[in-house]
Amino acid sequence: METRFILKSDYCGCFLFLIGTVVREGGGGRVRRLGQGRDEGGEPMTLPGWIREGGGACGSLSPTIIRGSRRCGGRRKPPPPARHAREPRVFSVCGVMDSSGKFRSRIPRQDQFIPRKKSSENLDRFIPNRAALDLDYAHYMLLGGKKGKENSTTSPSASSEAYQKRLTEAFNMNRTRILTFKNKPPIPVEPIPYSMFSPLKEQSKPNKPQRVIPQSSERTLDAPDIIDDFYLNLLDWGSNNVLAIALENTVFLWNASDGTTSELVTLDEEDGPVTSVSWAVDGRHIAVGLNNSHVQLWDCVSSRQLRTLRGGHRARVGALAWNSHILTTGGSEGRIINNDVRVRSHIVETYRGHQLEVCGLKWSASGQQLASGGNDNLVFIWDRSTASSNSPMQWLHRLEDHNAAVRALAWCPFQGNLLASGGGGGDQCIKFWNTNTGMCLNSVNTGSQVCALQWNKLERELLSSHGFDQNQLILWKYPSMVKMAELSGHTSRVLFMAQSPDGRTVVSAAGDETLRFWNVFGTTEAAKRPETESPEPFAHLSRIR
Repeated sequence: METRFILKSDYCGCFLFLIGTVVREGGGGRVRRLGQGRDEGGEPMTLPGWIREGGGACGSLSPTIIRGSRRCGGRRKPPPPARHAREPRVFSVCGVMDSSGKFRSRIPRQDQFIPRKKSSENLDRFIPNRAALDLDYAHYMLLGGKKGKENSTTSPSASSEAYQKRLTEAFNMNRTRILTFKNKPPIPVEPIPYSMFSPLKEQSKPNKPQRVIPQSSERTLDAPDIIDDFYLNLLDWGSNNVLAIALENTVFLWNASDGTTSELVTLDEEDGPVTSVSWAVDGRHIAVGLNNSHVQLWDCVSSRQLRTLRGGHRARVGALAWNSHILTTGGSEGRIINNDVRVRSHIVETYRGHQLEVCGLKWSASGQQLASGGNDNLVFIWDRSTASSNSPMQWLHRLEDHNAAVRALAWCPFQGNLLASGGGGGDQCIKFWNTNTGMCLNSVNTGSQVCALQWNKLERELLSSHGFDQNQLILWKYPSMVKMAELSGHTSRVLFMAQSPDGRTVVSAAGDETLRFWNVFGTTEAAKRPETESPEPFAHLSRIR
């Protein structure tokens, strides 16, 4: 059976390589015999047969036909090589001609290895957008529309030039490009202006005005005989906009709405001094912790004492926190007691964990978790749903990262499980906790004793008050903890802070016996209220200077 192969030179991009030996040369071309060769993968192969090659260089040969013969049961032995053989030349087999005369590719599955480009990927051709073409103008320009002007010997008149210019502008003929890409759509023209229907046009949303943080206090009040003790809590601002402050044995009330001052209670020497004050949520009742381990409940509207809670602690009560009708008290012996003020037997739960004095208590906004800080450098998270007096381990988390007493505690108003705590002089750090997992999220060294913390209810900000040696207030941007402002004015450590009901003003009390009011959380400069003259608080009392 006779088989026909298609050969190309190796310069043409071959797939199979064969070596042929020149046998005879003549005017009609060269006759070559094929010998051993290798395919593209490097495997050896043998194709018997002869090739007649036309004249011309090897790199420009057109495909030729190899004629070979095969017999059933064996192959015909190729003739011996000629004497006048020349150097081998390389050819490639590109395809095979079948019996019907059609050529078939010798490469298996060639169409699987050669990717075909989609019509949308033919980016090498310039395909104009015919919708944007002026075909009549293009036809005119291609047929030599400018020849008349170039061959004209007479100059046109002024009127003719003006007419031609107007005509060109009217028909948009002042261009020379024939093929153009798609143009941008024209700007739509409103047939009826929108302003006819609405006299006030819609304006873009104005930018949020920049908040101005005053660097000095708005008001300064005298607070003589205030006890300079890190472990006490002597200041609180109620929902009724009345500020309560304990000055030694006396509790004073200052109404922020009208600036009036009143005395709530003055204790005997054996019962005092006052060690803590805390307003109830209703803004009417207030709890007063005493140095003799008792806690008094007062109705501030009628200025009447309602009851005294006894028997829970053995020493002074330095921390108080309300949770609805439950008053939580912390004593210097380390115990935390939940008191139900509605019933006679007021002690309902006792939390044991601290070994030294409890100086910080804060309930979360949900009322389910209580945070406590003590002089033993510990922070405890108590869950009301799981804590009981009979359990050997009552706390939910025991946090030991601080290196000094922890008094400053503040729950985040926009994330219920985020707690901020501040350490004393040996720690100087503000730490942020995930109270669900007990993990410390961040820790920032402030460089001085952290006495109190207040979250901004309007923005993601935190205010901290500090002790030695700068006695300043620092406003932090959360969560980056970048300093936004430092407020100075106190000459002694700023032990206590309280926030107004509207969340814009913070009052601070320090060992320098002064109260300072800071408009640090005001939203904008426009929201800043004008400073008005008001009489000094406690002016009618001779013992207050």
